[in-house]
Amino acid sequence: MRYLFLFVALFSLSSFIPNEENGIPAVSVKSLDGKSVNTSDITNDKKPIILCIWEMSCAPCIHEFDEISKKYENWQKETDVKIVAISVDDNRNYNRVPSLVKSKGWKFDFYQDKNQDLKRALGVSICPSTIIINGKGEIVWRKSGYLQGDEEIIYETLQKVTKGEKVSN
Repeated sequence: MRYLFLFVALFSLSSFIPNEENGIPAVSVKSLDGKSVNTSDITNDKKPIILCIWEMSCAPCIHEFDEISKKYENWQKETDVKIVAISVDDNRNYNRVPSLVKSKGWKFDFYQDKNQDLKRALGVSICPSTIIINGKGEIVWRKSGYLQGDEEIIYETLQKVTKGEKVSN
């Protein structure tokens, strides 16, 4: 029983450990207009990036985007952050993602990963999964799931990252 508890605890913590490369893995995704993009080419001129892995059918994903969207313009002014959202929807919702994004008016950079290659490479098991990448391209913080108010935790963490402070999960 004790070993089972340790295994579960280590497995839970592993979702917060950056991958071996300590950055975004190189995976091919599609922009909403269908162009192929390698995720390793996604940059923000040495400024932070918030990477969001999400699904259209995920109500917490939609709530998180709605809340962050209200604050995004101010976050950009204060931290120069770029939000990159990558849908991992399969064939059922893949073609519906662009119209949802447009109807919501979200101003993030959106891509689609129908095969969920990035999701697997990052070890994401729960959507939404929010990852902060510093100006050096290193994954420095991540969380899975969404509860009302998490956007404040994301912003506080983002401010620390912008100042070059260490962050922890």
